[in-house]
Amino acid sequence: VIFNMRKEKDGDWHIQLKLDAGQENLLNEKNITRQKGCLVIEPVCVNKVTQEDAISSCEVFANHVLIPKKGEHVSVIGSYVLDKQHGWKEIHPITSVEIIN
Repeated sequence: VIFNMRKEKDGDWHIQLKLDAGQENLLNEKNITRQKGCLVIEPVCVNKVTQEDAISSCEVFANHVLIPKKGEHVSVIGSYVLDKQHGWKEIHPITSVEIIN
């Protein structure tokens, strides 16, 4: 379930995803302490890019991924990675989002 969303300067959304029961193994300590127990998911190049080193990357990229809304229950596909700068686990970039009813 989408817990929180914020725009980043690199044009990405930073989205906190509360996982369903039984998926806690996808989190690490940083997800628990710094992301309120959420997995981070990031659709890329969606918003206005103001971060200088990201402008050229997004100039020719068109993102066609559905952007979920806060409170929606979703299934997400993408690259599951460790964000080495921040230390938490995330799906970045996401390549598909499906709303689950």
